[in-house]
Amino acid sequence: MKTAVVTGTSTGIGLATSLLLARNGWRVFAGMRNLAKAEPLTAAAAKEDLPVEVVELDVTDAASTSAAFARASADGPIDLLVNNAGVGGASPMELVPEDEHRQMFETNYFGVVRCIQEVLPAMREARSGTIINISSIVGIMPTPNQIPYSASKWAVESMSFALAHEVQRFGIRVSLVEPGVIMTNIFDNSAPATRFDKTSPYKSIMRRNGKIFGAGFEHNTQPEVVAEVIHEAITTPNYRLRWPAGPDAQAIFDRMHTYAPEDFVSLGAELSDEEYNERFFAMTGVQL
Repeated sequence: MKTAVVTGTSTGIGLATSLLLARNGWRVFAGMRNLAKAEPLTAAAAKEDLPVEVVELDVTDAASTSAAFARASADGPIDLLVNNAGVGGASPMELVPEDEHRQMFETNYFGVVRCIQEVLPAMREARSGTIINISSIVGIMPTPNQIPYSASKWAVESMSFALAHEVQRFGIRVSLVEPGVIMTNIFDNSAPATRFDKTSPYKSIMRRNGKIFGAGFEHNTQPEVVAEVIHEAITTPNYRLRWPAGPDAQAIFDRMHTYAPEDFVSLGAELSDEEYNERFFAMTGVQL
């Protein structure tokens, strides 16, 4: 039985992925920062008698990370790492305190790096292993009103792209999974605040960002959809670096090479809602 470590498993994508992997023959070490939130996962795993063990894992803490990976590798090598832990937030750049910006990078980027460095030496020695980094579609199409989050996911994209090249000779597969709007509570779990001020000069930017989420919510894409994409990414013989997940992510991904960055920037001009929606749909395939 191969061993997988999944981070951020108390809810959503991490929980669904842990269960799906266990159903498909993996022994899963499910990392979560707060073990008080473990009951939904442990109950689901117990109900199906699945090989899932919850471990305390705060990806922003080096000692916690090292202890969790030591436990996961105690009986054998780690064959798969799914970096899912993440935090979000929505505010115009002007209003985001620096500590919140840093917190998103500490979790979404440096937490990923910290976990990768825990597994790479053994994977390199074994000349096998798979690393899946959960990015976001905003990792390739940055979203106004979510600049720190978008930037942290762009950093994950760049790092993963280069890392995939760096470790390819050692038989290690690195892939990015890029969800769109998924029915999870990432913002409820995030420390950074979501700010909306009806008197703000950024009011239209904030409102339109909310409409993007509203359009995504209409698809009602569940975390299990992302888990299935992750499973396909690790089992397919046909390697791919990038895997969009969800209908909105796929639409954006399919169109991203059909327009120039300047075209996307131009959406920030003073446009009527009708004109904005029409141009946004032409670029992204997402109907607001």
